[in-house]
Amino acid sequence: MRQDNKKHIAILGSTGSIGCQTLDVISQHPEQYEVELLTANSNSALLIEQARKFNPGSVVICDESRYQEVQDALDPLDIKVFAGIDSACDILSGADIDIVVAAIVGFAGLKPAIAAIKAGRTIALANKETLVAAGALVTEMCPRYGAHIVPVDSEHSAIFQCLQGSRFSDVEKLLLTCSGGPFLNKTREEIEKMGAAEALRHPRWNMGAKVTVDSASLMNKGLEVIEARWLFDIPAERIEVVVHPESIIHSMVQYQDGAVIAQLSVPDMRIPIQYALSWPSRPILNAQRISFPQLAQLSFQAPDTKRFPCLDIAREALGKGGNAACAMNAANEVAVAAFLKGKIGFMAIPDIISVAMFRTPFVARPSLDDIYATHEQAMAVAREMTNV
Repeated sequence: MRQDNKKHIAILGSTGSIGCQTLDVISQHPEQYEVELLTANSNSALLIEQARKFNPGSVVICDESRYQEVQDALDPLDIKVFAGIDSACDILSGADIDIVVAAIVGFAGLKPAIAAIKAGRTIALANKETLVAAGALVTEMCPRYGAHIVPVDSEHSAIFQCLQGSRFSDVEKLLLTCSGGPFLNKTREEIEKMGAAEALRHPRWNMGAKVTVDSASLMNKGLEVIEARWLFDIPAERIEVVVHPESIIHSMVQYQDGAVIAQLSVPDMRIPIQYALSWPSRPILNAQRISFPQLAQLSFQAPDTKRFPCLDIAREALGKGGNAACAMNAANEVAVAAFLKGKIGFMAIPDIISVAMFRTPFVARPSLDDIYATHEQAMAVAREMTNV
């Protein structure tokens, strides 16, 4: 039986950007949170460091070749060490966990997210692909198993915050803001010449490589449109994307009386992370505050889908339904990996995604097995095109 009143937290992907910032939030409130589980893909050194500091009940290193290293390092601390993603899923089902922070990047995050749902956990969702690839299934499963999703993405957290105290039936549309990424002011000809180094120079956010490239192509915003459709059960035509380079307004809700409510803060992911952990309360956070007198301007523009076609591709996939968004996401993962390795140019990314979507068999009402099969099929097509 639990002897404390703390919230016990599992962090899937603790060594990534969101995972590290989640641990920073937890370190500011040790009286409120207890780390129960940490998982990492292959960064064994950082996982060991985190485990020594936060003393979780269990850790999982998904790269099984690094298991012995982690086991040997943590054995004196009496921390249970496991290998493989299936071990993480088993722990989520049986351990004393209140909140699961789903921060694994990409499709790999779907399986443990499903395990957390089946265990009836509250899920602080930072993994877009869970809802992009399997949104209909996930949103049907949550009430069946008593699970709840609280968004961590800054845009969806902003919308979630703007909806507090309001009736969703009064909402006219959601406005997802977008920094525009590092290529916002580049011509198409200039963009075609850009390599990975340029794409990774995000002007506002410090994110992992895959997410940063998605931001540069606006695929990240396309994924967020799909995610918003499922999180808030709202039609795609009522979700608008607005480019806002300053990244101070993180998203907005427009109501049917014409009023718009926005959530503002400096670009700091710890703010939405903490809100997901503490909702509906707002503990103190050691984060920079906005100085309104120092804000020179807040600017807005419509996204240019001729230079950044991935946003339209995502809307097309959402409109088609079924397994289309899953195929799109899988092809994008391969295309981004190929771009980061220098095998393809930046503007080849949307072309590869479009071809893979077309060549992947369409399933109108996919099961979870269909989703996994679609992911493999679309990846195979994209790999054939990129030689990855």
